[in-house]
Amino acid sequence: MAVESEIPARLEGKFKAMAVCWVLGLGSLVAWNSMPTIGDYYTNLFKKYHPTRSLTLVYQPFALITIAILAYNESKVNTRQRNLAGYILFFASTLALLLLDLGTSGKGGIGPFLGICAIIACFGVADAHIQGGIVGDLSFMCPEFIQSFLAGLAAAGALTSALRLLTKAAFEKSHDGLRKGVILFLAICTFFEFLCVLLYAYFFPKLPIVKYFRAKAASEGSKTVSADLAAAGIQTKSDQAEEAKQLERLSTKQLFFQNIDYALDLFLIYVLTFSIFPGFLYENTGEHKLGAWYALVLIASYNAWDLISRYIPLVDCLKLESRKWLMIVILSRFLLVPAFYFTAKYGDQGWMIMLTSFLGLTNGYLTVCVFTVAPKGYKGPEQNALGNILVLCLMGGKFAGVALDWLWLIGKKEGF
Repeated sequence: MAVESEIPARLEGKFKAMAVCWVLGLGSLVAWNSMPTIGDYYTNLFKKYHPTRSLTLVYQPFALITIAILAYNESKVNTRQRNLAGYILFFASTLALLLLDLGTSGKGGIGPFLGICAIIACFGVADAHIQGGIVGDLSFMCPEFIQSFLAGLAAAGALTSALRLLTKAAFEKSHDGLRKGVILFLAICTFFEFLCVLLYAYFFPKLPIVKYFRAKAASEGSKTVSADLAAAGIQTKSDQAEEAKQLERLSTKQLFFQNIDYALDLFLIYVLTFSIFPGFLYENTGEHKLGAWYALVLIASYNAWDLISRYIPLVDCLKLESRKWLMIVILSRFLLVPAFYFTAKYGDQGWMIMLTSFLGLTNGYLTVCVFTVAPKGYKGPEQNALGNILVLCLMGGKFAGVALDWLWLIGKKEGF
């Protein structure tokens, strides 16, 4: 009877939780995605500093180092404090970016650029707190929760692209229209970050299905959920039995080697994606009929298909679960490198938009497949640790990708 009585409560709030996970995913990247999306503004303001490439290169080391530290110590970290710290830092940094532009009246120069770089470094630290923390937290819940969170990450890109196109169109003919559009855009992003702080702090931990899975993880020896359970009014016991369960779990090193192919999958997915997006799309695709709108359309195409593709694995027959075929498909994506090179050199804008859309489609689809398949078969604390490991590899791939992205500048007159 006890198990039967749990079922209605456990299922209650599932769709609410999925919706909140989607918004939390949106808030995890909406601040950072604002940067490549307003790349046209910063390219005009700081042209000789290559902002679409250099800001990404500033962001990634801080994200990578922070997630490495947190992943190594994940079993000792208070997940609630970690995620709240990340969202609050995102909110404060996005607001600072807005205030910096207002305070400098949209002027260029090395001073404002260094200020933006400092804020971008904060974005990296916040991203590492949230992505590893949330993915680890959701790894011992329903796979649909991770899918919703990952879809929210992609939605951040699609939303920022849509907002950027709207604000550009709205202010295009007005005086200083580009800057006015960016200011409105950053204000909207700041609001979304504040909304995520409220949702994660007060709404998400009180959903019955979330409380169920966190209590289950605690019973399996997880200590990272204690603060979230306390916020939901559930007290956990710390006795010798739970300590023994914690000691019985696989180590981070063991988890890594058991899932090294999944870790490599994510690394390779994002090495390729970020060696092309966004720097190549802004600086290496030439001039076309769309003019100043061209790069924005490419970014929007990538983001839209990245979002759409993250829902494809919800259809069981379309979900790729074979470890061997995941690796084969991911390796085959590297054929996109010569495809982009020759399309930029000889193709028209239609072919480039199609290629960019395919880049986004494969990125989102493969990411969801790996994250939803990898945690199966482990206990709560191990799933949490594995989620952190996979995010670390993903961010390592991003960092390697943005470093390799600079190679596209070789041979350009204004390359370095």
